[in-house]
Amino acid sequence: MLDLEDTGAIASVVDRIGTAMGIDILVNNAGLGIVFPAGEPNIEVWDKTMRINLRGPWLVAAAALPYLKASGRGRVINISSQAGVVAIEEHAAYGASKAALINLTKVMAIEWAKFGTTANAIAPTVVETPMALVGWSGEKGEKARRDIPVGRFARPAEIAAAARHLASEDRNHQWGGPHGRWRLQRLEASPLAVS
Repeated sequence: MLDLEDTGAIASVVDRIGTAMGIDILVNNAGLGIVFPAGEPNIEVWDKTMRINLRGPWLVAAAALPYLKASGRGRVINISSQAGVVAIEEHAAYGASKAALINLTKVMAIEWAKFGTTANAIAPTVVETPMALVGWSGEKGEKARRDIPVGRFARPAEIAAAARHLASEDRNHQWGGPHGRWRLQRLEASPLAVS
């Protein structure tokens, strides 16, 4: 496991992996989802959320860039969130971190395209992970499901399928993001995210 708050560990682990086997695909899929009302600032949680959800993926991708460039077809896929494109109550820190991750992904996409590296963000709605199923239980979860056109949360395999699609050889001209529910659902009836 990699501690995304430890900048030295990020550089060391990415370099060790890159040296051992190269890196042609990077999926940044870590996140901290502690929620609180915007009117009750929690500076410690805000800062930790930004370190894990934004600074961590940025530093991992930057450390991987030499290996992505060497591959000639690097792929960066950042897992953002629906909370990065729509306002969700009590998600000030989480939503801001995921919105910033989407913008960072767009910056990576335009800066790194010249190296043959694409960067994309996937912005899923709630994904059925153990953490999310606890946080979105009860009436809160039922209401959220009713607000999703397909009436359910996304499944981890659906997010993995979207990442595989973006990582594929024929995705040389698809970059930026977020790629999500409103765009993909019309085509695939998938509850991935809102874009």
